[in-house]
Amino acid sequence: MGPWWGKEAHRGTPVVVKMENPNNWSMVELESPSDEDFIYPNDAVATKGGRNKNAKQLTWVLLLKAHKAAGCLTSIAAAFFSLAAIVRRRVASGYTDSTDSSETENPAVKSRFYGCIKVFLWISLLMLGFEMFAYFKGWHFGASDLQLHHLYSLTNPDLVKTAFHSVYSNWVLIRVGYLAPPLQFLTNVCIVLFLIQSLDRLILCLGCFWIKIRNIKPVAKQGLMDLESSGDAEGYFPMVLVQIPMCNEKEVYQQSIAAVCNLDWPKGNLLIQVLDDSDDPITQSLIKEDVFKWKQNGANIIYRHRVIREGYKAGNLKSAMSCSYVKDYEFVAIFDADFQPNPDFLMRTIPHFKDNEEIGLVQARWSFVNKDENLLTRLQLINLAFHFEVEQQVNGIYLNFFGFNGTAGIWRIKALEESGGWLERTTVEDMDIAVRAHLHGWKFVFLNDVECQCELPESYEAYRKQQHRWHSGPMQLFRLCLPAIIRSKISIWKKANIIFLFFLLRKLILPFYSFTLFCIILPMTMFVPEATLPFWVVCYIPATMSFLNILPAPKSFPFIVPYLLFENTMSVTKFNAMISGLFQLGSAYEWVVTKKSGRSSEGDLISLVEKEPTRQRGNSEPNLEEMKEEINQQEQRAIRKKKKHNRIYTKELALAFLLLTASARSLLSAQGIHFYFLLFQGVSFLLVGLDLIGEQVV
Repeated sequence: MGPWWGKEAHRGTPVVVKMENPNNWSMVELESPSDEDFIYPNDAVATKGGRNKNAKQLTWVLLLKAHKAAGCLTSIAAAFFSLAAIVRRRVASGYTDSTDSSETENPAVKSRFYGCIKVFLWISLLMLGFEMFAYFKGWHFGASDLQLHHLYSLTNPDLVKTAFHSVYSNWVLIRVGYLAPPLQFLTNVCIVLFLIQSLDRLILCLGCFWIKIRNIKPVAKQGLMDLESSGDAEGYFPMVLVQIPMCNEKEVYQQSIAAVCNLDWPKGNLLIQVLDDSDDPITQSLIKEDVFKWKQNGANIIYRHRVIREGYKAGNLKSAMSCSYVKDYEFVAIFDADFQPNPDFLMRTIPHFKDNEEIGLVQARWSFVNKDENLLTRLQLINLAFHFEVEQQVNGIYLNFFGFNGTAGIWRIKALEESGGWLERTTVEDMDIAVRAHLHGWKFVFLNDVECQCELPESYEAYRKQQHRWHSGPMQLFRLCLPAIIRSKISIWKKANIIFLFFLLRKLILPFYSFTLFCIILPMTMFVPEATLPFWVVCYIPATMSFLNILPAPKSFPFIVPYLLFENTMSVTKFNAMISGLFQLGSAYEWVVTKKSGRSSEGDLISLVEKEPTRQRGNSEPNLEEMKEEINQQEQRAIRKKKKHNRIYTKELALAFLLLTASARSLLSAQGIHFYFLLFQGVSFLLVGLDLIGEQVV
């Protein structure tokens, strides 16, 4: 037997199968390569025919490469012209964020904020022209010349020959003496905040890493085998109330109601409340008919509708909890209208309450049916994967406290009642009840291995409004809860965790320094170069933090650079929302329902169809044909009244031009890393400002 490296490799016969459809296919056998097709090493000499053959093959390879390159260039050119046409149509249409009637921001507040950005933009444009004129006059400085002792020569009378030289020398002295010191102080403050927040992020990642290597996770005291037993003596099946709050969400109500009605739980111990706040009569009728269908099929489900939508979601849940029959139930599970729990959701969550009276909440993580729909959903996935995998899991394991996500969670009704129930005072009623329950001593459990499917916003308009609500609400809550936190009987370190980490660091400082440092200070240092921003703050730390953020979603690594740029772009919305909530500016209390598209995974739809009961299909079927016809007429009228459009976002566009102007100024000082960062960040703001990142309406 010869050695393994001496075995002759079998090249085989390549075969290509061409298939147009399953009934029309053909097989083509390609000629196997011969020995003459290979160039032998060392002293081996190919034949003349072999040389000719190899030369022809090389020619064909080069031609194919050239054809592919030409195709790529053609595709790029076509994409560029298509993008230019889209931008031209978008600008010509004139639809901006100011024409959005459902905008969450107060017009006066938004105009003031936009006015400040425009002032910075006009000043930067003026200074760019001023600096360029000085540069071509020979009054320019390299990076090594940005020291005070090099600037004294500007006051030398021998050098000041013209009026422009005099103006420019006085401007440099004003810049050095009056503008640079406060700007450098603000820069240093933001750098310190940036480092503190980065340290917090690093500690969270280390905690998550320790959880992974030690395989730490909550363990239920009651085994799943006992839950699946047929006898109630061994099983643990408490009375569970399931609530599905919704408002004008006709795209998703069917899949959420179907998923909840297919939960594996004794029907006598489960009651489903569909809490409909819709003001559209067609949507109300559709939801009511769907509830009626499931009730006829044996589900214990009821439909509730409020005439006046007071208090938004919190008011809806509060109204439902006031029903007299709620006292018969021990737990309440909450699912938003686009959430689809798996059939074993209750089986995997309820056991964690068994023999543990201190547990007030069990929260599951979210998974997303449309995470790969477009670039916007892919970037959202990175943020939310880090939120659940790192923040929620670490806080749940080590602190037994985290913010309730508002859905895909189960509350002990006793914990809700002792904490004061649902309050309508903020737009983050979920975080509100979680903080109050923690102050009353209740503990929370986060289950990272229990997932509940839902949707991500696919348009930038919907995502922007969602983020505005998510970042204004916590600041409202912080103002209201601070006295109660200080007076509470919990330990000092728990108070410090809520005040400094939960609220200040992660809800206030993060949007503040992100917007101030990268969108205001960095461009300003280009025009006031005596105030410097170290390159490691611009490059190394943001790249490291982005790398840590993307670890829970490893498939998203190709999007690490777009993610970094997009997070800085979103900082303008988050900063504006944070200021509005903190100082009660604008429509901080307005709730806008996030738009849904009604997507669902094929596997879930198939499983629901297979499990849907059909034993009473002949009973009282709703008049679906008339309903469909009425829906079509209603939709046609709605389309004629209001057509969906992509919009132009003025603040983002103004910041885009500000950053691009600053990048042009950075070229005069030969600051390479700052130039590239400002350039790409400006392009990112430009794409977002033209609404080119999310769903595109043709």
